[in-house]
Amino acid sequence: MSRSSATFCRLKQKTANLPSLATVFVAALGREWRLQVRRRGDLINPLVFFALVVVLFPLGISPTEEILSPVAPGVLWVAALLATLMSLDALFRPDLLDGSLEQQLVSGYPLAPLALAKLAVHWLLSSLPLILLSPFLGVMLYLPWQAQGVLMLSLLLGSLALSLVGAIGAALTAGVGKSGVLMTLLVLPFYIPVLIFGTGAMQAAITGVSPAAHLAMLAALAALALALAPWAVAAGLKIAVSGE
Repeated sequence: MSRSSATFCRLKQKTANLPSLATVFVAALGREWRLQVRRRGDLINPLVFFALVVVLFPLGISPTEEILSPVAPGVLWVAALLATLMSLDALFRPDLLDGSLEQQLVSGYPLAPLALAKLAVHWLLSSLPLILLSPFLGVMLYLPWQAQGVLMLSLLLGSLALSLVGAIGAALTAGVGKSGVLMTLLVLPFYIPVLIFGTGAMQAAITGVSPAAHLAMLAALAALALALAPWAVAAGLKIAVSGE
């Protein structure tokens, strides 16, 4: 057997002994769940910020229904957008500092599915509680009951798009100290369509018009972000690691 054939056989045997990508993805989900649960402050702070913004807003203008009800969709969505940005600020930086990203890069597995596992756990622990809290805060702003379901559904779709797009900015700025402002400048223009369609869906529900068109656009944006963002995040993380 030639030397090249022997080398090929050894590489093939070594590759065959590696766990499957599905197994690694599940393991990455478990690891990210444990890590993010330990960092409770990073998960609770955006939720507290979201609640405080909505609670303090009536105190800053007027607590009357005539003033609060028309602006409730915008207040809730802007607060949710800013809370999502806050939660994404240091998403990848701990992994960069402790060498986990370098290990993932040399593991032989594509980085995009591993990044998607991290994003899925982060969305579940940060955005889902925000969505569940939003109806109670909507009552404080005199949001009509017929718009409560649309509020939760629009935040469900919109927060997915916001988290995925924001993760691209978090990956690109992972190696930059105090990168919150830079990340905000990078991703905020891409947040504007989500904000427009999210508030539009709620306004439609309030006025009795079908919000289906706005929700369909939010679903399309979320699907597009889900298809493209993991690969963009992987590219950004490679840039961040190479810049260290």
